[in-house]
Amino acid sequence: MFRKILVANRGEIAVRIIRTCREMGIGTVAVYSDADRGALHVRTADEAVWVGAAPSSESYLRVDRVIAAAKATGAEAIHPGYGFLSERASFVEACQQAGLVFIGPPAAAMDAMGEKTQARRRMIEAGVPVVPGMAEPESDLTKARAFAVEAGFPVMIKAAAGGGGKGMRRVDSEEEFDNAFAAAQREAANAFGDDRVYIEKFLEKPRHVEIQIFADSHGNCIHLFERECSVQRRHQKVIEETPSPIVDPEMRARMGEVAVRAAKAVNYVGAGTCEFLVDASKNFYFLEMNTRLQVEHPVTEFRTGLDLVRWQIEVANGAKLPLTQDEIPSNGHAIEARINAEDPARGFMPSPGQITYLRLPGGPGTRLDSGVYPGYTVPMAYDSMIAKLIVWAPSRDEAIERLRRALSEFVVKGITTNIGYLKQILANPEFRSGDYDTTFLARRADELKAEPSPELARVALVASAIHQFQLDQKRSRQLAARAEGARTSPSRWAEIGRIHALGRSGGVR
Repeated sequence: MFRKILVANRGEIAVRIIRTCREMGIGTVAVYSDADRGALHVRTADEAVWVGAAPSSESYLRVDRVIAAAKATGAEAIHPGYGFLSERASFVEACQQAGLVFIGPPAAAMDAMGEKTQARRRMIEAGVPVVPGMAEPESDLTKARAFAVEAGFPVMIKAAAGGGGKGMRRVDSEEEFDNAFAAAQREAANAFGDDRVYIEKFLEKPRHVEIQIFADSHGNCIHLFERECSVQRRHQKVIEETPSPIVDPEMRARMGEVAVRAAKAVNYVGAGTCEFLVDASKNFYFLEMNTRLQVEHPVTEFRTGLDLVRWQIEVANGAKLPLTQDEIPSNGHAIEARINAEDPARGFMPSPGQITYLRLPGGPGTRLDSGVYPGYTVPMAYDSMIAKLIVWAPSRDEAIERLRRALSEFVVKGITTNIGYLKQILANPEFRSGDYDTTFLARRADELKAEPSPELARVALVASAIHQFQLDQKRSRQLAARAEGARTSPSRWAEIGRIHALGRSGGVR
């Protein structure tokens, strides 16, 4: 087994990987940027190496510096987590050239699935159903518009080189197409360094369901059931759960078989996820494959009782999968909520800053994957997610109530988070029914009123106090004026007495 692993990531996922390494007796090396000198993953690892300035392009995406850090510390393997370098085949090859083990799939499998239109072609060849769309990426606006018109609106414009909602636009008419196409290209170029996009037919009210797969280097490949990821805001997942409310045993078996077939088609090794869109008739279509560990992997771990990071490390070290498909346990229901440093009341604006107070949730069936602590300063340079709150319970209804309870215990001060917004989602009847789709958050936006942020609540309290003070001052002045008038003005009886006195002295005629 490896003696030392470098974790080429930051935040909660780096901390989560380091914890499993420690349980396995493996030493760990963290990397950090200028913005992360005091980060929790740096404090948690056995060693830490600086790799550059705050922008990820100057630090976490610097292949040369990450590999140099691994070599300098004697690390034998690199775990990429998710994001950053986790899906770059060139990084896998650089690791191999440096004599380091990349804890993830081979470069060839990553290449095959990383470019979305190429992945679509391979899936079609393997007999996997895909959403109707382009077979090749397109950069020519006229050709792209013509394809969209022929396919029929609405359509989706998607980045060919990546996912995560970046470079993605829904277009409902030809009049909207040109601007959306240009915007998608700009966003794709900024996110992936590649402005190529492709077009798919948009499915009305689709559900986003994914299958976790795992393969070893000995030809074994299995799936670890599904995750429901349809609670999305602007194509970014917000809440994930397993089992999916709409997936029955027969559908689960079919989706799992297709996902395993897709992985075997590219000789996949390690953890991966096949994402599908499901229409109202429960027809499912291959969307893409994420060749890495997913953000939402903890719900699968809760449902199965397995440690997927441990499996990744063991498989990368040459071990066979420890279980067959029939041996994978399935128990209860798990839900994950992503805790973001953002203000829902202000259009989900990022809310970086120092955490001045932190109270963490606990209790049975409750897990928190976090990268923050009291006094930590959340930087502006990276994604706004600061933690993931995951719960398990015997049933879906119990899991929802457990997550609501845990969120109510979660208190963060100094920054604004989306915790109140998450509680509103969990209380919404449509979500609780399980009959929702990827349009849920957009359609229910008016109902999902976020709780006022702590900062706005404090401003409102101060404004109210000032207003009341001004009213009190005004009232005091009025009372003082009346009292002064009463003291200086003669009373009616005094006036009568004065008139009477004047009359006796002849002053009145």
